[in-house]
Amino acid sequence: MLMDPHAEAGDLMESAEIIDVHGIVKWFDGLKGYGFISQPGGGDDVLLHLSVLRQAGFDIVQEGTTVRCQAVRRAKGLQALKVVAVDASTAIVPDRSGRVAPRAVPVEQVLAQGDLQTAIVKWFNRIRGYGFISRGEGTQDIFVHMETLRRAGLAELHPGQPVRVRIVEGNKGPQVTDLLIEGD
Repeated sequence: MLMDPHAEAGDLMESAEIIDVHGIVKWFDGLKGYGFISQPGGGDDVLLHLSVLRQAGFDIVQEGTTVRCQAVRRAKGLQALKVVAVDASTAIVPDRSGRVAPRAVPVEQVLAQGDLQTAIVKWFNRIRGYGFISRGEGTQDIFVHMETLRRAGLAELHPGQPVRVRIVEGNKGPQVTDLLIEGD
């Protein structure tokens, strides 16, 4: 259930705890009217609704923008109630080719294993923030997250696109930790 973004925080649930969140915009789609803020230290993503963003005087925020907000835990997770501050200097803005400047990522977040392997993109959904690649027919699909693309300086992947990847065995199966576009 989505909250009424026009209600005051005290009107929502008197027993609800307001949480201060300082995070990075994972993605935001102005047409859909929402997006998500990820918390650098881990923790749940925070739903950011367009109406809450507009209350702070913004119509859109780019991926990578640093946002400080007040949130409340709802049945489906954290939801922003009020945007307190926006720092667009950290935003990821693609150039005309769709490439973005790579962000620095702490080494402890990426534990790549093995050599680069050739694979093909099966599908990638930028809005969902993930997709899958394959090393060939009869092999297990390999999960690839939007953060991996950002580290590589990419905005998205396309079905059938050849890539070079490093893979690690995650708790839900193989996943990409490093990615290069063939020819780079």
